[in-house]
Amino acid sequence: MLELALLGTFVGVLSGFFGIGGGTILVPLLLMLGYETKIAIGISVVQMVFSSIYGSYLNNKKGTLDIPMVLFIGLGGFVGALLSGFIVEAFSDAVLEMIFLSFATFALLRLFFKTAEHKDQREVKRVVLFSIGVPLGALSMTIGVGGSIVLVPILVGFFHVPLKKAISAGLFFVVFSSVSGLISHTMSSSIDFRSGIIIGMASLLGVYVGIMLKDTVSDKLQRNLLVIFYLSVVLYLIQRIFNII
Repeated sequence: MLELALLGTFVGVLSGFFGIGGGTILVPLLLMLGYETKIAIGISVVQMVFSSIYGSYLNNKKGTLDIPMVLFIGLGGFVGALLSGFIVEAFSDAVLEMIFLSFATFALLRLFFKTAEHKDQREVKRVVLFSIGVPLGALSMTIGVGGSIVLVPILVGFFHVPLKKAISAGLFFVVFSSVSGLISHTMSSSIDFRSGIIIGMASLLGVYVGIMLKDTVSDKLQRNLLVIFYLSVVLYLIQRIFNII
């Protein structure tokens, strides 16, 4: 229990410091500790329920959360994530790790390209927002990540949503997708709830520490550390998948 609590705190620190979803951090760490891929994904989904609800509460208090805009994306994510548990069962661990590797590689490459911000936010039809949420919810919960790393550039680049609002929207989206993903994973397979809850609760404390540390370093240093982190994840997955020594 102590080891899981320490792991959760560490995940929370990195999540708060880098401003990224806990699943991107937690799944590779669990794989390194010897957990099977599907078990690691299930634990990550449980942890994201805690972190997304807590983070969205804080964002709403700060006034950066546009609930009406993200509500329909979230509902789409909820519907899509209902399929995630069954998708996980349909694929082997090797295929899921390949999907996660693709996701981590995308996250790494995205750090080298700046998404242009615009002054005027576009009005988008609700059916379009819902349609975006469905596949994003299904994909993200299949590999146990939040999906905000994909949603944020879509909101900023195509719909001209201010960056801070887009980041808050991305986290609020995870509330819908993670709750739905938890339901789906529970129906289709067994989840290690004990480990997920311990890690999830401990991660809340870590988020506080991570946010405090974030405010003490420059944006350049933070970005460079994030590049190193994602590069480490990508290299580890390549070594794991392809058995490169």
